[in-house]
Amino acid sequence: MPLPPPPTRRHSNKANNELLFKGCLCVLIGLAVLVSPHFIKSPGMQGIVAGASLVGWFALVLGLAFGGLYLKRRFATIRGPGGSQ
Repeated sequence: MPLPPPPTRRHSNKANNELLFKGCLCVLIGLAVLVSPHFIKSPGMQGIVAGASLVGWFALVLGLAFGGLYLKRRFATIRGPGGSQ
């Protein structure tokens, strides 16, 4: 008896759009945290925001990961079931 085909996972269009939105928002937050110390005039506030650079890098990497996952899902739906051609 042959094995059944592997299950295919379908993501809704809404879930993909939310993933893209989260990715863009995280990238914007990350860039804002990393770039803003150069534009802040108060030295005390500039030091506080510069101390949060690890959070900015984390948000930037997380946003890029969300964007990569969105693209992976997008190309998987274009390619269709079966994966490779």
